[in-house]
Amino acid sequence: MELRVATYNVNSIKARKLLLLKWLEKRERVDILGLQELKREDKYFPYKDFSRLGYTCAVFPQRTYNGVCICSRLEIEEVRKGFGDEEFDRQKRLISAKIKGIWFINVYAPHGDLRGTEKFYYKLTFFERLLKYLKEYHSPREKLCVMGDFNVALEDKDLYDPEALRDSIGAMEEEREAFRRILNWGLVDAFRLLYPDKVQFTWWDYIGGMIWKNKGMRIDYILITQPLVDKLRDIYVDIWPRKRKSPKPSDHAPVVGVFKL
Repeated sequence: MELRVATYNVNSIKARKLLLLKWLEKRERVDILGLQELKREDKYFPYKDFSRLGYTCAVFPQRTYNGVCICSRLEIEEVRKGFGDEEFDRQKRLISAKIKGIWFINVYAPHGDLRGTEKFYYKLTFFERLLKYLKEYHSPREKLCVMGDFNVALEDKDLYDPEALRDSIGAMEEEREAFRRILNWGLVDAFRLLYPDKVQFTWWDYIGGMIWKNKGMRIDYILITQPLVDKLRDIYVDIWPRKRKSPKPSDHAPVVGVFKL
């Protein structure tokens, strides 16, 4: 069977609901969808709208900030919300679901801040905690897909202007190294696996019409363990939702991975 998996930072489910539903109905038949930055309480999540399209949603919501969910057309066998760590789970940034015998982890990493600030160190600590979570609950030998907004451009080719953005938020070497440790645990960047040299972004600032100039960063990823590598058929960024003028889009575009199980 073909399985289509997508990760999408919607930057408010309330603001992006109509665009998101239109994308799912008219543009992409996604089987498993990970959303970040919901910014809504559970009682305001549009469960009925997703149900109408055939999705069941597991949601780890937070008012105003953060919030993640996994929505699936297939049966969700098991769900874990957060790290199981009270300190880190004050911010709702991680949810896991087992579907078709595959664990899917949806991550919204902190944005961070300038070097030396509290938010800078929190971002690095978050990656350490994510690595610990992977070691506690999973193995590189199992079928595992980790997706989401990691707020790190791993390589210079993931930046529209590496020199201008050098040492900026998302491109600092400390952030990249923290992200590499996640990959070195046993995950493969699915996009770079198929397209090692392609320049493709997933985020563009609202200011200055950056989407139309294609001046962005690649900070959204689908990461997979080795047992899923030979199942991967394609992966791409769908910029259609990002280029909408009405309703106003997220500053991110969805990343879609296609697998043959």
